[in-house]
Amino acid sequence: MTVSVDEFKNALQLWASGVTVVTTQSEKFGVQGMTVTAFSSVSVNPPQVLVCINDAADTGDGIDESQCFAVNILMAGQESTSNQFAGGSSQEQRFENAGWSAGITGAPLLNNSLMSLDCKVVEKVRAGTHWIIIGEVQAVECRSGEPLLYYRGAYRQIAGD
Repeated sequence: MTVSVDEFKNALQLWASGVTVVTTQSEKFGVQGMTVTAFSSVSVNPPQVLVCINDAADTGDGIDESQCFAVNILMAGQESTSNQFAGGSSQEQRFENAGWSAGITGAPLLNNSLMSLDCKVVEKVRAGTHWIIIGEVQAVECRSGEPLLYYRGAYRQIAGD
């Protein structure tokens, strides 16, 4: 039995996840970034994470060239940042008013994110329409706050105590 694309997408909406903006910077492509929900830790020793990037996304080209990326986990209230990086605008427009600084790898770290992981690419694996990019974390920046969540096609926040 084959699962339809719509059936699979509908099922995945039941998975609550944090919202990240994956960024990179290269000589050829400049600063690039996109909203990504497919993110996971892989290992603590060495510290590694993975992100899944659609092969049609231009941010993937920048990651290929620079061999680095940052995972910026968004904070509650950063819905506009998520939407800004979700597509439909140029890379330059995505970074307008975003506020960022270059990490030790050169990847852009968003100033107001809950957490930023500055990563060096260690492996890239093809999987269907996406690339699984594994990065070794070179530096971590954490701030206080609550994460922005995505569930059933909408942004959510953790309920108060």
